[in-house]
Amino acid sequence: MAADWLGSFVSINCGPTLGVYQGEVVSVDQTSQTISLRQPFHNGVKCPVPEVTFSAIDIKELKILEIRNGNARNNSSASAKVSSAPVAVPKVDPRSVEKLNSPQHCSKSYGERHLEVPGQPKAFRRRHNSWSSSSRGGNQVTPKKNGVKNGQKHRDDECFGDGMEEGLDTDFDFEGNLALFDKAAVFSEIDTTERRNGARSRGTPQEQTPSKYRHDENILESKPVVYRQITVPQPGAKEYCTDSGLVVPSITYELHKRLLSVAERHGLSLERRLEMTGVCASQMALTLLGGPNRFTPKNLHQRPTVALLCGPHVQGAQGISCGRHLANHEVEVILFLPNFVKMLDSVTSELTLFNKTGGKQVSSIKDLPDTPVDLIINCLDCHENTFLMDQPWYRAAADWANQNRAPVLSLDPPGSGQGQAVEAKWSLSLCLPLPLAEGAGSIYLCDIGVPRQVFQEVGIKYHSPFGCKFVIPLHSA
Repeated sequence: MAADWLGSFVSINCGPTLGVYQGEVVSVDQTSQTISLRQPFHNGVKCPVPEVTFSAIDIKELKILEIRNGNARNNSSASAKVSSAPVAVPKVDPRSVEKLNSPQHCSKSYGERHLEVPGQPKAFRRRHNSWSSSSRGGNQVTPKKNGVKNGQKHRDDECFGDGMEEGLDTDFDFEGNLALFDKAAVFSEIDTTERRNGARSRGTPQEQTPSKYRHDENILESKPVVYRQITVPQPGAKEYCTDSGLVVPSITYELHKRLLSVAERHGLSLERRLEMTGVCASQMALTLLGGPNRFTPKNLHQRPTVALLCGPHVQGAQGISCGRHLANHEVEVILFLPNFVKMLDSVTSELTLFNKTGGKQVSSIKDLPDTPVDLIINCLDCHENTFLMDQPWYRAAADWANQNRAPVLSLDPPGSGQGQAVEAKWSLSLCLPLPLAEGAGSIYLCDIGVPRQVFQEVGIKYHSPFGCKFVIPLHSA
């Protein structure tokens, strides 16, 4: 009787712990109450071993899927109680693992690898696929996908093993398909159509020569650039230009004085000009002192020292305003201003504000530092009172500045007609520059907020050369 079931395909349910096995019956031992399956499947996945033997005490249910022996009986089912004894699964044969990982085996689809057994009919494969997908109940654990095993990566057969590899054996012939496209004929047809419709011919790729542009060049057509945007009725002796090439002419002191007078009549008072000049000069000085690399919380113990040399005039008031802003930015400012019985109201008001900052004010050259400072700001010179250069305090302050070996910034220096006792490294002019002497160093220009119509009122055609800045460098044209 046992031999009648050899060759049949059965399904053995060993409970939720051991799972469900399927395969071909190759041995039935009535004495030991065991049954062996060849080419077994465990929960729908092919086992890595060629044969598995089950004991009757481990079998919960046995179903006959297909009877290969004609003398056998009709399909039947048998059930047995589940035993807690584990199933003795044979060790994995290394040769079978190599067979599963071989390229020939992986080139087949999932169904071909797991169901293509010699002598198996296709009907059994279809029934196996349908049964394995529907027999997983809520109490069964879904088997893990193929992952990394023994240091080798296995692809997910259930996801990618659909037999689609067979259609990818033939390579796509790029050269043959490209030869089918006649570019000359296509472009000729396009040109003919456009000429017939009155459109502009695009031309063949060989006829077109594309223009080359720099990465920072504007490709849109625009008006030609006019670099002389400022014209004055009384040009000075020199002309300057900005970094972008705009021409900035110098003006005489008389025209400069008349321009500021008209601006003051329209509301740009002296106090406003002093404040604007102080802000621009302090920004330039902070940049010269190191900018953001110097003024950080970690460098509070190394505060820069600036010596401010001022006279009793408007240029001196501009310097005091600059010193106030520098002191507010944690700069140690030492202000030199000689004692006078009576000074301008602008100087007195600026001095009152400066004393609120904690800056140091001295009236004697002896109180100035003996060691070099970080920067000297020269506001000793006046545009009108040239006799100040003969005063003892002026000569003493100029001598101290020349001997200190610190760089000098001249604020609103006079024109080249007047001599300069202190040689400057930088000079900052206001609004429009005066023709400065060679000892003025590098020329800078600051915007003090004079409106365009004020320039027009004094006969100056003006377009702002400052762009996005308030202080710009000037170069000799």
